[in-house]
Amino acid sequence: MTQEYPASAQVYPTENGGKYSILDLLRYFEEHGAMRVSDLHIKVGAPPAYRVDGNLVKLKGPNVTPEIAKQLVFPLLKEHGLQKLQTEYSVDGSYRVGSLQFRINIFRENDGVAAAIRALSLDVPPIEEIGFPNDVWQDIIDLKAGLVLLTGVTGAGKSTTIASLVGRISEATACRIITVEDPIEYILPQKSSIISQREVGRDVRSFFEGLKEMMREDPDIIFVGEMRDAETIAMTLMAAETGHLVFSTLHTRDVTGSITRILDYFPEGRQSEVRNQLSLGLAYVICQKLIPRKDGPGRIVAMEILNNNYAVANLIRTGKIEQLYSQLQTKTRNKSGEKMISLEKHLSQLVREGKVDLLEAQKWVNDLKVFVDCMQRD
Repeated sequence: MTQEYPASAQVYPTENGGKYSILDLLRYFEEHGAMRVSDLHIKVGAPPAYRVDGNLVKLKGPNVTPEIAKQLVFPLLKEHGLQKLQTEYSVDGSYRVGSLQFRINIFRENDGVAAAIRALSLDVPPIEEIGFPNDVWQDIIDLKAGLVLLTGVTGAGKSTTIASLVGRISEATACRIITVEDPIEYILPQKSSIISQREVGRDVRSFFEGLKEMMREDPDIIFVGEMRDAETIAMTLMAAETGHLVFSTLHTRDVTGSITRILDYFPEGRQSEVRNQLSLGLAYVICQKLIPRKDGPGRIVAMEILNNNYAVANLIRTGKIEQLYSQLQTKTRNKSGEKMISLEKHLSQLVREGKVDLLEAQKWVNDLKVFVDCMQRD
């Protein structure tokens, strides 16, 4: 069946009379850079649309028909992916073109088949280029155990930050790194470390199964692509408690919401146990957003960083989650046990440095009043 839909088939009419194949549409990312052009959306009844610097931009051309959608989307799937789409109505996958890897979700909706395609550079960016507001990343790569949680909305660059951190560890340390991802986004190069990357649905049935199997595979460092359910979260916390350095992601808008989201996965009777596990196993929570730049094209990272020091661990253990924000505001010195920052503080720094426009920053803050205070005080 896959032979019926070659990726090189030029099927989408352009305004100048030519036609694009799905390969042509994907090469657009390489021409303009994956940091600027992040996504491609294909949907019946609308022209293909790219997300450029965070904004959706439609191609100048006709609406995609059901048949054109199939001819553009199906070449991205292998035979088993097409079968899964028929039975489960949605399928994740990956695809490589030139210097870019693409994360793909193809799904059925009211008008037919649709696709959301995310571009990922094959080259993991150096940690110095990620955009940390301080040198806390140096403390993170020196960790031997604990959970480092990257949070934020979809498309906030969480996987990129983790890949950069793990990549730097791999350069400097001879250790065993095992990942379970859905799908694999960055191909991590084998340097001083030995790295095995497993993809859900291809190499392992689920995140939970992958984690359970890892405990018999002698990992030093574990990357769990996403904590999606209580079972996976419980196993991830256990791995962090038992001497592994664990990286994972969660979809939340701020640091305190990340802790609350984890607790919400569990019934009330288990929350005290989970709070205790978090207080012991958590190392850092980093919540990040990608903000349009003022000083050039593209987007820049704004971060909120929580360091699980003694005071933070005590607040988590006793359930005083609402008091965590005060730690972000006060424990900001560049010394061990601190190096925290609120999103509002980091955004105010980026505004003063001329990297982010003031009005743009105001759109992205979690608390406008705190942001205004940061701008006036610093």
